Amino acid sequence: MASGAIVTGQEARTVAFSAIDRVTRDLVGTARKIYAEPEVGFRERKTSALVARSLRTLGLTVEEGIAHTGLKAVYDFGRPGPRIAVICELDSLRVPSHPGADQETGAAHACGHHTQVGMLLGVASALVQPELRNMLSGSVAFIATPAEEFIDVSERLEMRNAGLLQFLSGKQEMMRLGAFDDVDMAMMVHTASGDGSPRITVGGTSNAHIVHHVRFIGRSAHAGGAPDRGINALQAAMLAINAINTQRETLQEQHVARIHGIITRGGSAVNAIPDNVVYEGRVRAMSPDALTDVNDKVLRCYRAGALGVGADVEITSIPGYLSMQNNLDMQAAFARNAETVVGRSHVRSSDDAESRGGSTDMGDLSTVMPAIHPYTSAATGTSHGPDYVIADYDLAVVAPAKIMAATAIDMLSNDAAEARRVLSNYKPVMSRSQYLATQQERFETELFRGQ
Repeated sequence: MASGAIVTGQEARTVAFSAIDRVTRDLVGTARKIYAEPEVGFRERKTSALVARSLRTLGLTVEEGIAHTGLKAVYDFGRPGPRIAVICELDSLRVPSHPGADQETGAAHACGHHTQVGMLLGVASALVQPELRNMLSGSVAFIATPAEEFIDVSERLEMRNAGLLQFLSGKQEMMRLGAFDDVDMAMMVHTASGDGSPRITVGGTSNAHIVHHVRFIGRSAHAGGAPDRGINALQAAMLAINAINTQRETLQEQHVARIHGIITRGGSAVNAIPDNVVYEGRVRAMSPDALTDVNDKVLRCYRAGALGVGADVEITSIPGYLSMQNNLDMQAAFARNAETVVGRSHVRSSDDAESRGGSTDMGDLSTVMPAIHPYTSAATGTSHGPDYVIADYDLAVVAPAKIMAATAIDMLSNDAAEARRVLSNYKPVMSRSQYLATQQERFETELFRGQ
């Protein structure tokens, strides 16, 4: 096909799919390379640099260092129109027992974010083809976000206190910094563990959550010679955890509520009464009202643990993620393209109210712009577990890249008529300024004195 020829939608898909097919080995190779060098949130320097180099190879100008390791590249088709973002996530988890874990940090790609990079580069490879410039309007932003996994809370709070960031997740911080201000709609695909389930899943929602950084404050004393002179902060934390467990029977199943946490500091020496114990916790639920109810119960439990042994407790509540709200118009286009790529029998639609129990900061984006967050079931094992591995890299990388490229073509062809229709039908939950103000207000620190 000659460069500059006007092409139809089907011809555009053929051009895009052929471009992805030509670089399939490179896309999978990049995903595997990132898998071999996992990095945690806001520290994904090698990963970010690799993505930037790959995008520059396609002739794109890349803005780096957004929220430390995030980056963005924009491709403009030369005609006015909306901008659609294709997103990937750079970070990994900490799962030291995972076979792909970094031996020093325990970081491991036990959630498939490395495959998202391959997807994004595949979409970019497809849409920069010169044959498409005469067909599509608007532009595409390729955005790599850091720190989707909400971990290492103590370290991130230290960064916040030092003025290095304000929000503790990647998309939240990039929204604050304005990286999404010129974006009209967004999409990404997450790689799930299939275990025989359909290949592509669209729809559903996710849980909202609130993060807690809890410091129980006691008084140190000799654990053998003078334990009566101390105030055991670890016992206060254990009382709080036991109190939380008594609340589980009060959680309603339809709210998909979750309460979980870890003790990240349990004391300084075994022969000294612990006087400074840190607990990182999380509460989740589908609706704001349900989340508030669960959160209030857990806050009471922290206070009760401190009061029980006469300790103090400092509770920092941190704005977590909002529930995912998939845009139905974008979702329909994605599903149609998924049926073309993997077959109708391998595409499943979840009910809008179905939550898998997890949370994503893509939910935050979906409150201010049309967005979708489908899943591809290309892994086996348990998500976030030591047995989570990608079983099918074609399904994990290549198929989602083709589906997203085709969806972008649907949105931006015919003077971006479909994208304009999506935007005209969309009513944001809140404005971007309202979102930022609301999330800032959710930062709270309480000191409860039980001594």
